[in-house]
Amino acid sequence: MMELQKRKRIRLEKYNYIQNGYYFITICTNDRKQVLCDKDCIIIEEDNSFVLSEIGDIVLMSIGNIEKSYSGVNIENYVIMPNHIHLLISINKNAETSISKIIQQTKGLVTRKAGFPVWQKSFYDHIIRNENDYYEIVRYIQMNPLKWQNDRYYLVGIE
Repeated sequence: MMELQKRKRIRLEKYNYIQNGYYFITICTNDRKQVLCDKDCIIIEEDNSFVLSEIGDIVLMSIGNIEKSYSGVNIENYVIMPNHIHLLISINKNAETSISKIIQQTKGLVTRKAGFPVWQKSFYDHIIRNENDYYEIVRYIQMNPLKWQNDRYYLVGIE
């Protein structure tokens, strides 16, 4: 009898994702398709961002809605890549929501506006534990577009 593969746990066990702190979030597109940038994935040199597609513009709008929708939640930094996004989110003690709820509702908003399933099923998180970790994540987010051509998915998933 074939044994079913156990799903890998991607959340930190026994961690309360409602508590205040900083979280580095990565959300990938469905099948890692490059639907968030224009067809040539052109980088705007002034700010290391991509020229966004219509779907990418919806994602940008939904990121902007997070702070408006959730008191005590701030988007510290973010980048929209061709097939994924990175968010650096802070939650303060007054927030009455969790990272999972924020991401679920943000992904749902993008999918509804796009009219098709944009995202993979879950998301990746990293709980930022100290100041060095925080600044390392900020640098990673800022430099990520410059590394895109070396990404293993650079030529994969182009429609």
